[in-house]
Amino acid sequence: MVRRREISRASTGRYAGDYFTPPRPRILAHRGFALEVPENTLLAFLKALSAGATHLETDVRASADGVAVLSHDPDLLRLAGRSVRVGDLTMAELRRIDLGHGQTFVSLAEALDAFPEARFNIDIKTAAAEQPAAKAIRDARGTARVLITSFSERRRRRTVSALRGVATSASVSRFVWALIGARLGLAPLVRLALRSIDAVQVPERSGILRVITPRIVRAMHAAGVEVHVWTVNDPSDMVRLLDAGVDGLVTDRCDLARAVAITRS
Repeated sequence: MVRRREISRASTGRYAGDYFTPPRPRILAHRGFALEVPENTLLAFLKALSAGATHLETDVRASADGVAVLSHDPDLLRLAGRSVRVGDLTMAELRRIDLGHGQTFVSLAEALDAFPEARFNIDIKTAAAEQPAAKAIRDARGTARVLITSFSERRRRRTVSALRGVATSASVSRFVWALIGARLGLAPLVRLALRSIDAVQVPERSGILRVITPRIVRAMHAAGVEVHVWTVNDPSDMVRLLDAGVDGLVTDRCDLARAVAITRS
């Protein structure tokens, strides 16, 4: 079902890239492979690809001078011990910050250029990052190898509108409606909620609510989208989720996910 929908979307000018080309399961390295090195850095991405990741998951914010910069947190406190916001520093200033292991903050453009064959899963964290991220992707001619996501439907939609044919996953609001439809057995509601969407990327649980079950996965597949679950680091959980039909794992341990994938091939 997913493959047929990809072909259909390509023919209509929507999804026409190769983001979903690698065989399943998708192994999405959460901020790279940051077990021993700083997250969202070129070294973390290199280690992730070397460990068998099929995709690089990352986060984009905007620097003070409007450059798309890779950073999950809004400030530097956790990574650099500085109580200053990413958006208050220029890209030049961010590059001068030592994150350890010879790494510093990197722009989206630099990451796309450093790994020209890699597929990136990009979470747009702020409205200010929308256009800089879209420009960096266009300039790198990287639309075919990225997926755009955001918790915010407005941020997701505006970024996608600037990147014709890019892959995208559901925002929170779109997924909630799809989940309601799936739980009620209302396939038309699921399809409507996921129109022009290529994947859902969600946790297995949210509080006491179990988000992912085999039934939910089947409903999402019937609507023509892939299901990626975050953040899965235990091999037994990886096996269980893949047995339930999940297509991809967002993980801090892409090395373990790769080992699991090999045993299933």
